[in-house]
Amino acid sequence: MWSWLKMSFTGALEVLIEMKNQDVKFSRDTYVLAFAVCYKLNSPESFRICTTLREEALLKGDVLSRRASCFAVALALSQNQVAKAVSIFSQIMKPESIICTNLNVMIHIQSNAPTTLIEILRDATEGNLSRFVKRHEFSEEVLAKVREKVKDVPVLLARFDEIYGKLHVNGQVTTYTLDALLCHTPRDRKSHTVLLNKRTVSRRTLQPLSQSLWAE
Repeated sequence: MWSWLKMSFTGALEVLIEMKNQDVKFSRDTYVLAFAVCYKLNSPESFRICTTLREEALLKGDVLSRRASCFAVALALSQNQVAKAVSIFSQIMKPESIICTNLNVMIHIQSNAPTTLIEILRDATEGNLSRFVKRHEFSEEVLAKVREKVKDVPVLLARFDEIYGKLHVNGQVTTYTLDALLCHTPRDRKSHTVLLNKRTVSRRTLQPLSQSLWAE
């Protein structure tokens, strides 16, 4: 199953690279798709491509959506490029979404900052918890990684278990994995497959894009 999916993601990336080679202007949604595909492929090469596309977009003055940046952060973390993940995350405007909240926790996990992790979770349980105020939500999967990080420090583990209980009582824990949160597509957004279907043949060679790309 994964082999088939990987081929599909690879094919999608080939289409996107060909579009770039043909100087087709990327829209905000195209960048989201490109970074999502790179994230799913999760390889040093896809990380390089994602980083290059992002840097070129910023040089052009293109506006990258928060969603696109989140995929770039997640990919950097998957490739253990923590400094890059921190740099990209710091440039996200209004990082209050559930995805950003969990990515921030993952950054601190991989940065080996257990004390700060506990502080982040503690702050999320304190303050005004009115039902009219949006609360930070955490993935059960991510919280499990936090527990793994602090398990060898009794004081931090005890504080974590206390906070973990409060998060559950407050309804601030979701069973969705970070990957599921990243890849969730709002129902009111058009499918990105329309974009791919528009370009299956190279304008220059009139060959299928998968063939044309490797010929260049």
